Amino acid sequence: MELEEIAVYAVVAIICLAVVGLYIRKQSRETSITKAKIIKAKEEGLFEPVSLHPVIDHNCIKSGACIAACPEHDVLGIVNGRATTINASQCIGHGACFHACPTQAITLCIGTATRGVDLPHINQNFESNVPGIFIAGELGGMGLIRNAVEQGKQAAENLTKTIAKNHGATYDLVIVGAGPAGISAALTAKKNDLKAIVLEQDTLGGTVFTFPRAKIVMTSPMDLPLYGKVKLFQTSKSDLLDLWKKVLAENNIEIKEKSKVESVVSENGYFKINTLSGEEFTSKTVLLSIGRQGTPRKLNVPGEQSEKVAYRLLEPENIEGKDILVVGGGDSAIESALLLAENNKVTLSYRNDVFSRLKPMNSTKINKAIANGSIDVKLNSNLLSIDKEDITLSVGKDVENIKIKNDLVYIFAGGELPTQFLEKIGIKITKKFGEAILKH
Repeated sequence: MELEEIAVYAVVAIICLAVVGLYIRKQSRETSITKAKIIKAKEEGLFEPVSLHPVIDHNCIKSGACIAACPEHDVLGIVNGRATTINASQCIGHGACFHACPTQAITLCIGTATRGVDLPHINQNFESNVPGIFIAGELGGMGLIRNAVEQGKQAAENLTKTIAKNHGATYDLVIVGAGPAGISAALTAKKNDLKAIVLEQDTLGGTVFTFPRAKIVMTSPMDLPLYGKVKLFQTSKSDLLDLWKKVLAENNIEIKEKSKVESVVSENGYFKINTLSGEEFTSKTVLLSIGRQGTPRKLNVPGEQSEKVAYRLLEPENIEGKDILVVGGGDSAIESALLLAENNKVTLSYRNDVFSRLKPMNSTKINKAIANGSIDVKLNSNLLSIDKEDITLSVGKDVENIKIKNDLVYIFAGGELPTQFLEKIGIKITKKFGEAILKH
């Protein structure tokens, strides 16, 4: 072999070794960074998933496609050449990672081996253990918009086959919840000439519009009944709402907002559905397409129905220069108050004399905010009334009533979980420990 050839091979070998070395160093650096983020996430109580989340198997080739596709911050990272979860509790289950993975290494699961998640029992037709009551969407574990739409459509198609003529009820179908699954089911019912109505406890759109993001990500088109393919790969919540309003109006779909269902009772071969406002509906079948987060618990104080009152914080970056009251002492209240305090004057009202059971990082941050005066914390206080330009609090053990100038009120008093509502209807609940909801 010529010396020149040997020299060329030597140079190539050196370059290859250098590339491999750089790759190993880069991988080691990525692993160290991700491990540090995981340690921090565990300290802050963000590591364990609370709902639908990705689980990565041995087919992962570290392409990074899932990390690039995820619109949330630091939900996924790379450790030793394989993707893993970091801040899993921040995953909102839109499934961008699932669709982006080139090797189908991601499964979307509900619950973990140590933390179970309650889900209602349904069969392959989306019918619950109570004949005639069907479930689709987030309540059944499917928070992805596209898949919730598909479930709503399939559930409505399946229940159509069970409805006999002359059943004696006013409606063929009552849909509870006007989120993606409920809207899709209503359109499918219309296509199948069913007499249906949608009852929504809040407003059209359901829990989609509680997402703490301006944009909603859909990695592939959704097939909306009576409309066709919707190719909005990234859209705003308001644009998606406008689309739904347009389709529903064109098809004369009846949506009753502010109609919270209190009871569903089987009687005389059909169901009686009663709302908190005292209305009663009868229907041969019922489709539950409500959220999993439950109804925000209200304080029932004068003025709480005001438009300036909210129970979830959306788009805090767009709120500035306001006098804001945050009510509550849990992590949601603390985190919201800290976010709002960056550009606003914030008062935090908590009924107890100390904060308890906070994530360690939240405890540290709120104590720092109290010390530097960035948040005015009123312990042992209760909200008494909400007026147009101010609020009234009772403060201290000696109970002193004070008025505070106010533009916005955020109440974090927990939620009325749907579990009791479901059990009252007779639907069986099963706890899922890491069970796959969506897999290739």
